[in-house]
Amino acid sequence: MKIEIIKSLKDADKAIGLAIVIDVFRAFTTEAYIFANGAEKIIPVRDLDEAYRLKKENPSYILVGERGGIKPEGFDLGNGPTEVLNVDFTGKTIIHTTSNGTKGLVNAHNAEAVLVGSFVVADSIIKYIKSNNFQNISLISTAPDTENDNEDILLAYYIRDVLSGNKVDEPDIKNKLKTTSVASFLLNEAGVPPTDIDLCLDFHRFNFVIKKINNEGQFYLIKEAV
Repeated sequence: MKIEIIKSLKDADKAIGLAIVIDVFRAFTTEAYIFANGAEKIIPVRDLDEAYRLKKENPSYILVGERGGIKPEGFDLGNGPTEVLNVDFTGKTIIHTTSNGTKGLVNAHNAEAVLVGSFVVADSIIKYIKSNNFQNISLISTAPDTENDNEDILLAYYIRDVLSGNKVDEPDIKNKLKTTSVASFLLNEAGVPPTDIDLCLDFHRFNFVIKKINNEGQFYLIKEAV
């Protein structure tokens, strides 16, 4: 098994084999909580215009997302796990657009299969990898900071180290996560609740993966138990 870590969103198209598109703070963590609360599928879109168009064509869909960490005008919900934690999404279709994570899903079009990555589903991702015969694993960070060990890179290291049988120090990882530039921006500039960070760092929470499904040129996400 070959594991490659891709540190830039713009290089997501280089991913082959199984791609794990990572957005810890907060897109793919939020998606995990949405699926845990019963959503049928999530449609990730790159830009706001497409999100508004889909919502207009499908009024029953729930519009979720952010720009600059803030919920855009006309959206039903923002992009935070705190906001969706106690919402019943049973049978619902979600339109999801964010500054970075959802763009990474669009860009990873050359991979054989694609999962979304966050710490709350990390154990399930590792189980999925172990139970499938992928020769190449691509771990893609979508965080804007490509120079340092951002939150997405820390998850990539975590997955790589567990798969390789290396010891991981979870308390140390959590301490590093709380001091990343994105965590600081979200708390101090975007004004997100501190519980968002806590919910993003709830290791081992869910026993499912979130998988990208392609259907005649369109794609969406579903939950799959592992």
